[in-house]
Amino acid sequence: MANHMNAVKNKPVGKSLLGGAMIIAGTTVGAGMFSLPVVGAGMWFGYSVLMLLGIWFCMLMSGLLLLETNLHFEPGASFDTLTKETLGQFWRIVNGVSIAFVLYILTYAYISGGGSIVNHSLQGMGIELPQSVAGLVFAVVLACIVLISTKAVDRITTIMLGGMIITFFLAIGNLLIEIDVTKLLEPDGNQSFMPYLWAALPFGLASFGYHGNVPSLVKYYGKDSSTIIKAIFVGTFIALIIYACWLVATMGNIPRSQFSEIIAQGGNMGVLVGALSKVMESSWLNSMLTLFANLAVASSFLGVTLGLFDYLADLFGFDDTRSGRIKTAVVTFVPPTILGLLFPDGFLIAIGFAALAATVWAIIVPALMAYKSRQQFPNHQGFRVFGGTPLIILVVLYGVVTGACHLLAMANLLPQFS
Repeated sequence: MANHMNAVKNKPVGKSLLGGAMIIAGTTVGAGMFSLPVVGAGMWFGYSVLMLLGIWFCMLMSGLLLLETNLHFEPGASFDTLTKETLGQFWRIVNGVSIAFVLYILTYAYISGGGSIVNHSLQGMGIELPQSVAGLVFAVVLACIVLISTKAVDRITTIMLGGMIITFFLAIGNLLIEIDVTKLLEPDGNQSFMPYLWAALPFGLASFGYHGNVPSLVKYYGKDSSTIIKAIFVGTFIALIIYACWLVATMGNIPRSQFSEIIAQGGNMGVLVGALSKVMESSWLNSMLTLFANLAVASSFLGVTLGLFDYLADLFGFDDTRSGRIKTAVVTFVPPTILGLLFPDGFLIAIGFAALAATVWAIIVPALMAYKSRQQFPNHQGFRVFGGTPLIILVVLYGVVTGACHLLAMANLLPQFS
C-alpha cells in the first residue's frame, strides 16, 4: 500500500497514460510500414505475423529491462549516464557510437525513401525528375525546418501526424475491404517460406525501435513505473496491430510473385506505393495513399534528424546561435545527403544496417544494464522485469542472432527472396 501511495505521489498531475502510449506508438511506427511487406514477401503472411509477434515480445522486454535500470536513477538520466554508471566507460562509448550510427543511417534511409516517394508523386503529375535530385530537394526542404528551431519541427510534425492519421485510415480501410484472402493464404510461385524468415529478422527489429523514449517517459512521469509500463505495452501493441493490418492490406492485394518485381526495382517506398496504386480503383484514394507515404517519411525524417541534430550539437559543443545551428546542420545533413545522391535506392540496405547497430543499444546493452543493476542494487524493492536471468539471456541471444542474421545476409549466406 505504501509503495502504491509513493507511486501516486511521484506521478505528475495531468499526464495521462494515453499521451505516453501515443509517444511510443508514434516513434515505433515508421520504417517498418514500407520495409516489412517487401522483406516479408519470401516467408509471406503467416510467418511474417509470427515473426512480428516474437520480435514485439523481445523488444517489449528489452524496453522494460531498460526501464528497470532507469528507475534506479533520477528522472532525466539519459542512455549516456545509465551505461556509464552500470557498465563503465567502454560500453558508454560503444553505446554512444551505435546510437549516432543509427541516427545517421536512418537519416540517409529517409532521404532515399523520401526521394523515392517524392519522385513517384511527381510522376503522377507528369513531372520527370532523377530520384537522386528528388532526394536532395526532400532533404534540403526538411533540413531547413530543423535548422529554424525545435519549435518549428514540433508544429510541422503535429500537422503531419494529423494528416497521416486521416490519410492512413482512408487508404488502408479501402485496401482492407478489397483484399483477396487466397493471396494471403495460398500465394503463388515458390512454396518455400520458412528459410526467408532469418534474413527478415533485422528489419523486424528496426520496426520496433522506441527505446530512446524510455528515459523521456521516466522524466515525463517521474518514477510511476506502473503508468510507464502500461504506456510501453499499449504503445508497442498499437504498433503491432498497425503493422499486422498493413501486411494484410499489402499482401492481400499484391500477389507474391509481383513482389519480385518490386525487389528488382530496389524495393524502395515509391515502388511499393506504385504497386498498391495500381490495385486501387479510386484515384482519390490513390492520392490519399501517396499523401500518407509522403507525410510518413517526412515526419520520420524530422523526428530522427532532430535527435541527431541535438546529439551532435552537444557532442561538438555548438551553441544555439544562428552560426552554431548552421555548423550543426552541416555536420548533421551533409554526409547522409551525399550518400543519398550517390546511392538513391539504398532504403532497405540502410534499414538493415540501422538494425545491426540497434541490436547493441536497444537490446544487448539494456539487458546487460539490467543484469548489472540487479547486482548494484540487490535490495531494491521497486519494479523488476519478470523472468530473472533466463529472460535477460533470451533477450541478449535475440540481439546476437539478429545481428548475425544481418551479417550472414550481407555475405549472401542466407536465402533472400528475389
